[in-house]
Amino acid sequence: MSRINNNVSSLIAQRIVTQQQKGLTTTLERLSTGLRINRGADDPAGLIASEKLRAEKARISGALSNAERADQFANIAEGGLQEISSLLTEVQSLVSQTASESGLSTEEKEANQQQIDAILASIDQIANTTSFQGVKLLNGNFDFQVTGVAGTVDSYRVNGAKIADGSTLGVKAIVTTSAQHAGVFISAGAAALDLTDSTSRFTFEVAGAKGSREFSFASGTTLTDVATSINSFKSVTGLSAKVSGTGIVLKSDGFGSSEFASVSITSVGGQAGAVHTLSTTNENRASTAGATAFAAVTAPIRDEGQDVGAIVNGISARGKGKTLLVSTDALDVSITLTTAGAQAAATISALTINDGGAKFNIGPSVDVGNQVRLGLGNVAARHLGIKATGFIDELGSGKSFNLIDGNLDDANKIIGGAIDQVASLRGRIGAFQKFTIGSAINSLSVALENTSSAESVIRDTDFAAETANLTRSQILVNAANSVLSIANSAPQSVLSLL
Repeated sequence: MSRINNNVSSLIAQRIVTQQQKGLTTTLERLSTGLRINRGADDPAGLIASEKLRAEKARISGALSNAERADQFANIAEGGLQEISSLLTEVQSLVSQTASESGLSTEEKEANQQQIDAILASIDQIANTTSFQGVKLLNGNFDFQVTGVAGTVDSYRVNGAKIADGSTLGVKAIVTTSAQHAGVFISAGAAALDLTDSTSRFTFEVAGAKGSREFSFASGTTLTDVATSINSFKSVTGLSAKVSGTGIVLKSDGFGSSEFASVSITSVGGQAGAVHTLSTTNENRASTAGATAFAAVTAPIRDEGQDVGAIVNGISARGKGKTLLVSTDALDVSITLTTAGAQAAATISALTINDGGAKFNIGPSVDVGNQVRLGLGNVAARHLGIKATGFIDELGSGKSFNLIDGNLDDANKIIGGAIDQVASLRGRIGAFQKFTIGSAINSLSVALENTSSAESVIRDTDFAAETANLTRSQILVNAANSVLSIANSAPQSVLSLL
């Protein structure tokens, strides 16, 4: 080199040193932060993708937290209901004990009544004190708000519904199949039995959903007396009898396919007559299919009840007696119609759901599709039971079904209905926890893992590669510094020319 004003070799070496030092700085930054992308300049497209994935992770994490909170919420509610269920079972035991009047003193009955009074107070206390973060769960706070209940609706229960904020959900039922009792018509042809064989008796057996009973009558017994005898055992058979013209109509106490009425003739005794089933379209008429004469009844003549059928909000509802049941993601409701409503083919604007229910957002986005609502009704004693039979607060002292002088048969029905109600609510909460919340937690956990993995691939440092880059960069920086030193000393060779 014979020129010294511009040391080109040194300038090249300086540029290389700067580049190698920059690469070393980048490697050290990635190793110290654990991130491959620390600023947009590191990878603009990668930064955009990773920021979107980070936002998705935040949404999934929030939804997962909501789902876990909902599970805790349900645990507390179910715990309160579990204790109420135990108390109701104790009431059932006390009612059964007191029903055995012989050998039970008045003092014992009063003691049992005091226990029931204490249990009813405990149930009310549980309903009013079971809470989550200070918010009461079982006092109706989280029941659905309903208006516009039709006159043909006897009772209803809204278990769940998807309702957008600020909107309402109307529930409309189109009755397609009428609810029917099970029933048979025993035609005797006269107001009293007339046995041609006066030494024999007319004997027949009736059977219903609860059980069976055989009856035997002599010639001259009026149909009214026959009906009275059958009715005295309706708690055993589940059938009621009523004189109609020159015969007796036997009907099940309840509606629906779970009910049946059956008559079999054990001994005709010369009694003329026939057994008819009832019409499937009108239970107040005998079937047009014909009758079976008493003497020809070789097997029980049986008729089954019919469940109400309807389309509810475009969904084919399941009928159970006079009750319509719909259980979908958008609507979970049971509606019990009055007898008139369940037996008339008509369109019923049953009710309107305005708001309510315990609402949880268990999806990554905030919209009605990711929201679920759980309806929790008031479980105080005055609300536990069935409207048709009564509520358990009526078992209290001085009320209609107390243990001292109340009707214990009806009291037993009331407590049975209350036990079924609480068991159903507990089962619904359990299904909500296991399938709705449990499935959401599982799917969100997997989504969080996969999203984190995707974000990690884009943004996180690959330490194996970066440590290799660190060694390379260190060697290159040292080599570049050595070369720069040589390039800077090269112009000194000019001195030998002077």
